[in-house]
Amino acid sequence: MDNVSSGISLLESRIIQLLNKLKENHLSLSTLQEQNDFLINQNKELGDQLQFLKEENKSLKIANNLLGSNEGKPQVKAKINNLIKEVDYCISQLSEMNVNE
Repeated sequence: MDNVSSGISLLESRIIQLLNKLKENHLSLSTLQEQNDFLINQNKELGDQLQFLKEENKSLKIANNLLGSNEGKPQVKAKINNLIKEVDYCISQLSEMNVNE
């Protein structure tokens, strides 16, 4: 009988330990989920900021090249050519509208 009661006591002790460990794991999990959410948001904000800075850097390079810098001249020429093509297209569209009227 003593073996049975000592076995039950030991089992109860282990169950209590497991329940405590489970509680600790739940607390750790919730803390880690909060940290993960924070890091996901921070990563998104940094990605947005990086994209903005890349665009700004590109604009600054073009402006710098327009002011006489020799770096990136092909990029500036390509940008100007694209703008000219867009203006030509708009002019042709307007011309077609005037002809149709």
